[in-house]
This record gives sequence, structure tokens and C-alpha cells, in this order.
Amino acid sequence: MTQIAHRPIHKEVVVAIAITSLVAMAALYLRLLGPFVGMLIPLPILFYRAKLGRSSGLVILVAASLIVAAMVGRHSLVTAVFLFEVGLVGLVLQELFETNLSVEKTVAITAGVVIATGGLMLALYSLLSATSPWTVASSYLTRSAALAIDMYREMGASEEDVDIAAEAVEGIVYIALRILPSIVVVATLFLVWTNLLLARFLFQSKRLFYPDFGKLSQWKAPEPLVWAVIASGIMLLVGNSGITMIGINSLIIMMMIYFFQGIAIVSFYLEKKQFPRLLRIMLYGLIAMQQLLLLLVIAVGFFDTWIDFRRERKVEN
Repeated sequence: MTQIAHRPIHKEVVVAIAITSLVAMAALYLRLLGPFVGMLIPLPILFYRAKLGRSSGLVILVAASLIVAAMVGRHSLVTAVFLFEVGLVGLVLQELFETNLSVEKTVAITAGVVIATGGLMLALYSLLSATSPWTVASSYLTRSAALAIDMYREMGASEEDVDIAAEAVEGIVYIALRILPSIVVVATLFLVWTNLLLARFLFQSKRLFYPDFGKLSQWKAPEPLVWAVIASGIMLLVGNSGITMIGINSLIIMMMIYFFQGIAIVSFYLEKKQFPRLLRIMLYGLIAMQQLLLLLVIAVGFFDTWIDFRRERKVEN
């Protein structure tokens, strides 16, 4: 009787590993769509962790990471660690879903756990390889830039353009290293936020428990956060390069938080005007691809602190 009870779960674990591995492989090999597909890696892990339990979720994450790393071959250790880090979002999110925390704490704690785990792995690798984390990060960014240039060449770019891009690599790596902390935080926050939103539709369609975060279109960043933005701006004016870099990194993180507030305002008006779902998806995609629209959404989120764009005017009789 025990064997019969465990057989369906075992089958679903295999299916979950296969789905997660396919999504990960697509993310690694689809050039233009790869980053967008990569954001979906935590979703099957989150879903099956909720459906099958903690131990099954961990098995799915570890097995999929190792399988994909083995199939990729090159830089298999880096691939395995990267996939584990991305997939960890799904495990941690579900753990926090069960505690019924606020949406702010759920996103912040998930991102914090994932970043701390990644930092610990980086420190361990640096210790074992006797190289500094800075050197490891610099080497990884240089390799990534070289791969990007190769991809640029394969896409049919002229040799002159490729040479210009190659000459700019050193400067790009120099800047990227100095804003890497904020880029890691921003990317992790966006990954967590995206999967939290996608999970709502998936869980509700499958009748799984999903926390009541309230109407996310009404979400607003804590008002004291404005002072952090002001402090970051002041740091940019200081002559010290170290303080300036802290200010830049802080400002990039603040921009992501106010992007969340801005996109909540956009969502509020799309819901209010009853835009079709397909049109909403197209508009969100346009915001993601157009830098000017992205900056506009961030600005709307920031100035909402004073203007309150979502207020409903009440007619007093």
C-alpha cells in the first residue's frame, strides 16, 4: 500500500525534473529569448514544491541543476551553481508563502536568502581556488563579454563594429564590476517579483494555496525610502570615488523598488479601464524593452509619494 501511495509522487518528480531541465536548457541556448525564459526556471520548482512537499522540491532543484550542467559540458560547475541559485527562488518563495508574510517581507527575504547563498558559494569557491572574489567576478564578466562579442559577430555584424565592441569590453567590465552588487540585487528582486506574480495565476488555476497579498496594484513603497534616494543622490556629489560608487549602487536598487511602485500604478489604471489581458501583456513587454518608458514608470513610482496618482476623488455632497 505504501508503494502505491508513493508511485504517483515519484512519477511527478521525474516530470518536474524534466520540465525544469527543458526550461533551463531553453534559457541557456535561446539567444534573444534566453533571459526571458530564464526567469521561468523557479516557477516549476515553486509549483511542485507546493504540490509535492519540501524534500521533493529540493530533489527537483538539485537534479535539474546537475542534469543541465552535465549536458552543457563547458563550465559545468558554474552552470550548476547558477541554475541552483535561480531555482532556489522557487523553494524559498514557497516556504514563505506558508508563513503568510506581507508581500514586502516575502520578496525581501527570498532575495536576501538567494543573494546570501550565492555570496557564500562565491566565497567558498574563492577560498578553494585561492583567488579573490573580485578576480572571480572579473574573469566571469570578461568571458561573458567575449561570448557576447562572438554572438554579435555571428548575427552578421561588420568586422568594424565587432572591433569597436571588442575595444569597449575593458571599459564595460570596469564599470560592471563596480555596479555588480546593485545589478545582482536588482536582478534577484526582479526574478522573485516576476515568479511571485506568475505563481498567483498558476496556483489559483490548480487550486493550490496562494497567500492573500491584497491588491498588488495598490502597493506602495514605504515613504521613508525617499530619504534613501536623497542620500544616494548626495553621495554622487561627493568627490570620494568609493562613496560615489556606494551612491550609484544604492540609487540603482532604489530605482528598482520605485519601478515596482510605478508598475503597480500602471496595473491599477489598466484594471480600472478594463484593458484586455493580451493588451496588458503587450504593454508590459513594451515597458520592459523601451528604456524611456522604463524610466518614466520609475519616475511615476517615485513621485507617487507626493502626488498619489491612484487616489479616487470623492464628490462631496
